[in-house]
Amino acid sequence: MALAPEFVPTAFSLATILLWGTSDFLGGFASRRANAFLVTATVLLSGLLLMTTLVLISHPPFPSGKSILWALAAGTSGGSALAIFYRALAEGRMGLTAPVAALLGAAIPTAFGMMTEGVPRTIQIAGFFLAGLGIWLISRTEDGSSAEGIWLAVLSGIGFAGFFLGMKEAGEGSAMWLSLFTRTGGLAVAATIVLSQGRLREINLASGLYSVLAGCLDVTGTALFVRASQTGRLDAAVVLTSLYPAVTVLLARIVLREHFTRWKAVGIFAAVLAVPLIAAQ
Repeated sequence: MALAPEFVPTAFSLATILLWGTSDFLGGFASRRANAFLVTATVLLSGLLLMTTLVLISHPPFPSGKSILWALAAGTSGGSALAIFYRALAEGRMGLTAPVAALLGAAIPTAFGMMTEGVPRTIQIAGFFLAGLGIWLISRTEDGSSAEGIWLAVLSGIGFAGFFLGMKEAGEGSAMWLSLFTRTGGLAVAATIVLSQGRLREINLASGLYSVLAGCLDVTGTALFVRASQTGRLDAAVVLTSLYPAVTVLLARIVLREHFTRWKAVGIFAAVLAVPLIAAQ
């Protein structure tokens, strides 16, 4: 059965949550055993290769010059943020740094979306509030542990906000082409940093494989986010997709045995409740 049109943006956003959350876990895990910037370059390169292959197979319409420039700018901002984010994940706790970056990355584009697209309905605003509450609860610590990497997470959140805004300005071009150009812009930044550091060998086979898989998941999630923002409101797409830390936190709990408090469970529950409210048209 086909989805009703009003639920299509939500479906794209939910798929993005799963892909981005899993990708961030894999990238952060790989960065604990390798140079974070080299991991980022590998993630972006593998995503670029995947999207190039899909473009060659499907032949989507080529975007306008303006769309390309905005996608490159978005990729530069997002690629820089991703490198900082992986560094934060490697230095701190995934269950803390991921939600902080997501919350800050969502706040700026959400405000922009409300200014340019009008204030959403009351029920959607309630969903935004629940989503923000959920992300905050997921991110708070209760065991007295220090927040290593928190300022790096803040910087990466600002970079992610730039990515979201740039992708919205890129317009209605092909999601695959736009995703390809975002990876091109991001890879240029990451490769420049890696080459300047001269640390081309600071990655092992396992980290490399995790990075490749993370890159494929990440770029696919980006393409789905583009479709979510094209078929719905920017603020709704950003807030929904910014719930991806729930997936990262769950994976960190299951795989790495990171501490999982009852408040994190409440936060995830609030995030789940927020989805149908934000999706309401």
